[in-house]
This record gives sequence, structure tokens and C-alpha cells, in this order.
Amino acid sequence: MNFSFSNKKPPVNPQLIAPIKQWIYQIFPIDPDTPISLSQLSCTEANCPPIETVISLMTMPPQQYKIHKAIADIDYEDITQLLLDK
Repeated sequence: MNFSFSNKKPPVNPQLIAPIKQWIYQIFPIDPDTPISLSQLSCTEANCPPIETVISLMTMPPQQYKIHKAIADIDYEDITQLLLDK
């Protein structure tokens, strides 16, 4: 997969990240002090969604999930689906 890590990343409103992290803490069986990272990436490969969000839970071992949507388009159901697909 070819991802673009240049300065042309899609802009993200930081206020959109807080509710997503709250949903993750509510849904996933993780400690409330566990760091969570959200990264929005552009994909330039054929048949790849134009934007995807990578969610990393800094647990032991670390957990990583991908949602083929921009951060602004993620809703509560997307996060619950991650746990169901686990």
C-alpha cells in the first residue's frame, strides 16, 4: 500500500478527535489511562480508499485498527464495529 506522508495530509479538526477517543474508552476493555492515537492518512494506491483513519491503542501488546473513512466521518457505530470485528 502506498500512503502519502507528505505535508498534504487531509486537515483534521482536533475537536473531532476527543469524542472518538471517548467512544473507544467506553467500548473497548482498556484502562482509562491507556494512550490512544488517531492518524488520518491519504492512500494513493489503486482500489484504496482516498482517506483512512488508523487507530492505535497503546496496550500491551499494542492494538491497531483501520477505518476507511476520514476522522470527521467516523461515528459511534464505526467504533462499535471495530470491537465486533476483532
